[in-house]
Amino acid sequence: MVEIIATLVLAYLLGSIPSGLIIGKVFYKTDIREHGSGNLGGTNTFRTLGVKAGLAVTIADILKGTLAAALPVLFHIDINPLLSGIFAVIGHMYPIFASFRGGKAVATSAGVLLFYTPLMFLIVLIVFFISLYVTKYVSLSSIVAGLSAITYSIVRGFIHEWDIPLIVVVFILVSFVVYRHRTNIKRIMNKTEPKIKWL
Repeated sequence: MVEIIATLVLAYLLGSIPSGLIIGKVFYKTDIREHGSGNLGGTNTFRTLGVKAGLAVTIADILKGTLAAALPVLFHIDINPLLSGIFAVIGHMYPIFASFRGGKAVATSAGVLLFYTPLMFLIVLIVFFISLYVTKYVSLSSIVAGLSAITYSIVRGFIHEWDIPLIVVVFILVSFVVYRHRTNIKRIMNKTEPKIKWL
């Protein structure tokens, strides 16, 4: 039990590493929480600091989820990797190292899927970029990608085998994503949500 608790705490701490804050302050002398949406995730980093910083933060946030999901395997702890992945996502949203003001759960959730089921990660990534190309909304595309993950996990059950932990966790992660984007949803409905210009 102690090992399980320690693994979950470590997963939360990994998720709490504020990639956007670190990269912004170290390389750009900028606290991105004071700019744009005030969010620590990749999207606000793209808007505030540019493509290189945005990519670096997004990749780092994805890898946090991947590494956290890998912890049970690395340390031979008898828990589902998805559980430690959830704790990393919670850490990303409410990071202890950044006054509990974090990101919107998208990249770190994707990182969890990358470890657990790479094919789902790839499909969700493709859906995200297709939606982004069509709508130009990062927030909407994140939600659409999440819904595609739910669809994939259920269809996979009918075609191959049922992975109930995956279905449950995907529902939880997508719920996180939708909840964290609630203000974006309102702006989309009011047609005030900013669109990307690079795709």
